[in-house]
Amino acid sequence: MSKENLITDSSKSKSKLGLVVTGVIGGSLVALYAVSGPFVAPALRRICLPFVPATPTQVENVLQALRHRRGTLVDIGSGDGRIVIAAARRGFQASGFELNPWLVWYSRYRSWREGVHQSTAFHISDLWKVSFSQYSNVVIFGVPQMMEQLEVKLTDELPSSAKVVACRFPFPTWVPEQTVGEGIDTVWVYDGSTFKSNETRLYQDNKSR
Repeated sequence: MSKENLITDSSKSKSKLGLVVTGVIGGSLVALYAVSGPFVAPALRRICLPFVPATPTQVENVLQALRHRRGTLVDIGSGDGRIVIAAARRGFQASGFELNPWLVWYSRYRSWREGVHQSTAFHISDLWKVSFSQYSNVVIFGVPQMMEQLEVKLTDELPSSAKVVACRFPFPTWVPEQTVGEGIDTVWVYDGSTFKSNETRLYQDNKSR
């Protein structure tokens, strides 16, 4: 075999090896994205709300804020289900609404594995298309851009007996009855009778003008 042929064959081998390596790396990245993408993609439409897991302290602060409460509870944008599962352990009939199907399926698996599946429910749904009128306790891990719109929705839908717990960011105009925790783990607790009566008074004042 001539020297020129050896050089050509060597070049072809390197080219094939490069294609194989590129294919393996590319395939690995695609697989990684397929697995991790659903967990970090926006969970709720209209406002980009990425999945950021609640810390153990945040979960405990939510439960502390609702320690004297019972009945139904909903976690809006429930992520991997940790708030819902923790609430079910404390005696709540707890539900989670989440747009990301992978997170919902994972939450259902976790609730089954931890033995609280009969006290939990997880739904694949956009929060803006759901009525929360049946819930007496509401938990929300929101972002500032959505809180004003959510104020209006919850004021219209929730009963006066409801409690709302906001995590990471407070509502812009509601006045909390208490706060629990500090720093990024702070939660703000709102009483339904207060924010609904304030809304009614504001409506009457505007009507009388």
